Amino acid sequence: MYDRILVPTDGSDTSAAAERAAIDFARAHGSEIVVLAVGQPQPPIATAEAAMAVAPGIDDETLLAAANEHARRVAAAAHAAGVRCSAHAVLDYSPADAIVATAESRDCDLIFMGSHGRRGLSRLLAGSVTQKVLADAQVPVLVMRPKAK
Repeated sequence: MYDRILVPTDGSDTSAAAERAAIDFARAHGSEIVVLAVGQPQPPIATAEAAMAVAPGIDDETLLAAANEHARRVAAAAHAAGVRCSAHAVLDYSPADAIVATAESRDCDLIFMGSHGRRGLSRLLAGSVTQKVLADAQVPVLVMRPKAK
């Protein structure tokens, strides 16, 4: 039913739980996994003089290297479980947009992802990648929530 499953990862514990569940699901259904890790650069900041300043932060090369490492780690676990898998890493200011675009370009028929479960002010300030993917994806999205503590 689901031939190609997109598994976005950000390297967090929440993502790791979703990755393990996605690998088990893919193995049980004979599906292939497409892993995506998105490095999110800091956006330029407009100054009073209308010039653009780049906020100091982690450089793009370092972000992409970390994203590649996250993707490779998941791919190695999938391969060890006998699941076909390809790993991809990109830089994008909007991880949700990158996830939706990758699902379309890689012909994925399911997105299997974790949610940090932010609520209230933290959700308002941090936004919700999962919420945006749910709103924009053209394929089903399976969301793994963190366990209550």
